[in-house]
Amino acid sequence: MTKVFRTFTSESVTQGHPDKVADIISDAVLDAFMAEDPNAHVACETCVTTDFCMVFGEVTSTADLDIEKIVRDTIIEIGYDNPIIKFDGHTCEFENRLHEQSPDIKMGVDESIEVRGEESDEESIGAGDQGMMFGFATNETDNYMPYPIYLARNLTNKLTELRENNVLEFLRPDAKAQVSVNYDEDENVISLETVVLSTQHDESITQEELHEAVKKYVFDEVLPQEYITPDTKFYINPTGQFIIGGPHGDAGLTGRKIIVDTYGGYARHGGGAFSGKDCTKVDRSACYMARYIAKNIVASGLAEKCEVQLSYAIGVAEPTSIMVDTFGTGANIADDITFEEIVRENFSLTPVGIINTLDLRRPIYKQTAKYGHFGNPDLPWEQLDKVEDLKKYIK
Repeated sequence: MTKVFRTFTSESVTQGHPDKVADIISDAVLDAFMAEDPNAHVACETCVTTDFCMVFGEVTSTADLDIEKIVRDTIIEIGYDNPIIKFDGHTCEFENRLHEQSPDIKMGVDESIEVRGEESDEESIGAGDQGMMFGFATNETDNYMPYPIYLARNLTNKLTELRENNVLEFLRPDAKAQVSVNYDEDENVISLETVVLSTQHDESITQEELHEAVKKYVFDEVLPQEYITPDTKFYINPTGQFIIGGPHGDAGLTGRKIIVDTYGGYARHGGGAFSGKDCTKVDRSACYMARYIAKNIVASGLAEKCEVQLSYAIGVAEPTSIMVDTFGTGANIADDITFEEIVRENFSLTPVGIINTLDLRRPIYKQTAKYGHFGNPDLPWEQLDKVEDLKKYIK
């Protein structure tokens, strides 16, 4: 058997995890504003706990929305529609603390430092915040995601599918999965070390019945048999019953699942969360652009894996830095050009350039909070339309 060189672990959570509930609500509010006013500035946060939900943050928009209805409908859609779970979209207490955006921030976003004091237009907006953003891609899966987060997310998405389709009627919305993957010294996946799955359930099911159902309908359907060995360890609800969960079991807050939302810890993270933020916030949009760049670089054959870092200053349109790391897997490229120069030549990296390239002024965000921000081929930053342009740089 091939020797294990390293083991890497990633986790994913379902829509009913309390932090993910908060993310989805924030993005549902954002989508509602985008649908009515594509130029809205939104930074919506959400917190949830037992029988309570509050949205708060900053919004500048011409849209007049029924925020409470949006929030309640979203909670019910996630699966919290029964008072017995102590968090029910029909009856939970709700508070709206959204207010208008700070004029100091608005000034920098509306007009970048490069044109301030001159006649400006939509093309001149500056970055909505300072910070650094990362994007990553690897060829170890068909959607260019690292294998551990790819499998963990497939497990949680399968649980959600089974619950929503009433295949396993005892499932409740809150669950999480964790997958540990073994690699050889050449970075090839060789086996699964450990698979952990914890799922909320109602009182009607025994642990033996739950284990049998999870193995049959989740593990057997999702996990690749060729990577399962006699040494692979499986844990299902390792602490026993999991009846109390969701916001009743643990408070939830927007932005606390940033590693789940990205690459499962396999690549670096700048620290900024995504959900509830409109596309002028480079915390979100520049991460999407960095993923778009990295994925096209890998798909073009310029590298087997690629990490892209962008950084911005608030109110400044152009990035303050660009970094491309191919981890020694880069192809031979022309001697007179660097990967950073290739990125500058082929991608527009100002906030407006990113927004226009990826067509971000649309209500497309709630799905990212539900099913993952990266790896879904239908999302604009997952498109491979730059591959042919990039192939020309291979020597």
